[in-house]
Amino acid sequence: MVTLLAKWLIKQSECANDNRVRKAYGFLCGILGVILNLLLFAAKMIAGSISSSISITADAFNNLSDAGSSAITLFGFALAGQKPDSDHPFGHGRFEYISGLIVSLLILLMGFELFQSSVERLFAPEQVSSEPLVLIILAASVLVKLYMWFYNYRIGKRIDSASMRATAVDSLSDMVSTLVVLASSIVNMAFQLNIDAYCGILVSLFILFSGFRSAKETISPLLGQPPKKDFVEQLTKLVTEHEQVLGIHDLIVHDYGPNRLMISLHAEVPAHGDILEMHDLIDNIERDIKERFNCPVTIHMDPIVTDDGETNRVRSRIDALVRDIDPALSIHDFRMVTGPSHTNLIFDLVTPHKFRLSDKELKDKIATAVALLDSNYYTVIEVERAYA
Repeated sequence: MVTLLAKWLIKQSECANDNRVRKAYGFLCGILGVILNLLLFAAKMIAGSISSSISITADAFNNLSDAGSSAITLFGFALAGQKPDSDHPFGHGRFEYISGLIVSLLILLMGFELFQSSVERLFAPEQVSSEPLVLIILAASVLVKLYMWFYNYRIGKRIDSASMRATAVDSLSDMVSTLVVLASSIVNMAFQLNIDAYCGILVSLFILFSGFRSAKETISPLLGQPPKKDFVEQLTKLVTEHEQVLGIHDLIVHDYGPNRLMISLHAEVPAHGDILEMHDLIDNIERDIKERFNCPVTIHMDPIVTDDGETNRVRSRIDALVRDIDPALSIHDFRMVTGPSHTNLIFDLVTPHKFRLSDKELKDKIATAVALLDSNYYTVIEVERAYA
C-alpha cells in the first residue's frame, strides 16, 4: 500500500537523496502511522474492556503513544524540510533527529507508567476473561505491526532516516509485545492461568528497551558521531584515485541532518609540483565530491617532499617506529629542518581517543626512540585525534 501511495503522491520517488522526496516520504509514513496506531488503540481498548486485562490495556496505550510518536515524526520532517535562512545557514535538518529523540522519551515515559501499573496489578490481581474476539483483535494487531515494521524499515533505509529506523524498531518491539499479550490470553483461556500482570511487566520492559535503543540512535548524531566507514572509504577512494594525491588526513564530516553534510580534509600533493596545476586538481576533486555526495567540501592542499631521498628514508623510519609503539598510530605532514647543531623532525601524530598513554608520555617515548636512531634528531610533535 505504501509503495502504491508513494508512486501516486511522490514525484521523482527514485531520487531518495532529494530533501523534498525525504519530506514527502516522512509525511506519508507519519500520517499512515497515526491512522494505523489510532485504529489499533481503539481496537485494543475494546479488547481490554472485554477481558479486563492490564496487559492488553497497556498494549493499547502503547499504540496511542506510537500515534503521538508518528505525529511528532511528521512534525519533525516538516521542520527539517525548511530551507536554510540567515539564522540557520546550515538548514534545519537536525529537527529530524530532535523529533526522534522526543519520540524516544515518550516511549520511555509510557514504558515506565505501564511498568508501574503492571506491578500494582501483580499485588492486586483481577479476574481476566479471554474471548475469541479478543484473540482475533490481538492477532490482527500483530500482522498490522509487522507491516508497519516492514514499510518503516524499508523506507528508512531508502532515505537513510534515523527517525524512521527508530519507528521501525519500535513497531517490531510492539509486535513482540502483542505476541506476549496474545500468548497470555491463550494461556488464560486454555489453562485458566492468570499471568496477565507478568505479561504486562514483560510488555513494559519491551517498551523501555525500545525507547532506550531509539534514544541512543537519535542522540548520537546530535552529539556528533563519526561518519560511516563505507562513506569514508568511498570519499578516500574518490580523492586518492588521482595520481598526484599521495594521501589524505584531517578528514572532518559535519552532520547538520540527513543529506546535509559538510566535509573538510587535507590532501597531500608533491611539493615540487606546479602549484597552479595542483590547485586546479584540488578544485576538480572538490567539484567531484560535491556532485557525488551532494554536499560542500573544502580541501586544504598539503605539500609533501617526495624528491629528497634522505627525507623519505627518515620519514619511513619514523613511521615504522611510531607503528611499533602502537599500530593504531599514524603520522603526517612530516618535515625535516636541518640546523648547524641538530635536525628538527616536525610532524603531526594521530592517536585514537582514550589512548593508553597521555600525549606527553607518548611524545617523550617517541623522542627517546628517535634519539636512539640519531642523537642529532629532535622531535617537534603535534598530537591530534581522528574525527573519522
